[in-house]
Amino acid sequence: MRLVLASANPDKAAEIAAILADSLDVDLVPRPPEVPDVVEDGDTLLDNARLKAVALVAATGLAAVADDTGLEVDALGGAPGVYSARYAGEDVTYADNVAKLLSELAKQPDAGGARRARFRTVALVAFPDGSELWAEGVVEGSITEVASGQGGFGYDPVFAPLDDDGRTFAEMTAQEKHDISHRGRAFRSLADALAERAG
Repeated sequence: MRLVLASANPDKAAEIAAILADSLDVDLVPRPPEVPDVVEDGDTLLDNARLKAVALVAATGLAAVADDTGLEVDALGGAPGVYSARYAGEDVTYADNVAKLLSELAKQPDAGGARRARFRTVALVAFPDGSELWAEGVVEGSITEVASGQGGFGYDPVFAPLDDDGRTFAEMTAQEKHDISHRGRAFRSLADALAERAG
């Protein structure tokens, strides 16, 4: 199976490739450099994943895979959610977003209490015939008070999944993270759906 990868984020692209390779015989084609960034102005993660995949199908004529991920923090009313990648503004670093998140939680009563949060990923493949397949992956956890770990990317240094030993995603090996992460769960489910379609 040949799929164009909609994401040009090298961290995300590497993670998606690694997860799919464990589940599916797939040839992932990088997003062509001449294809511009897609404006992610959807109201939901599913909307944004669809926007990106459909745009790549239109640009390349090939089936395309995309995802969108949001961090939902209970004490912040579900924020940053769909705005996770640009929580601190446009063209910001991962560290900028993490700093804003910790700052906003520090302003809450009891610093956000249990600081319960979840990562949610929607992974979607759009096909040239207009059809699509998508899957969702969710992992529950909490936001730590300080960043810890050198691995991963995004909010990984401050997200500790509930079903583990208290380490953040950034303190885990890539494989440990993939085994339990939102993106791992979403793309494994998507791979199952793709295999069923191909079969």
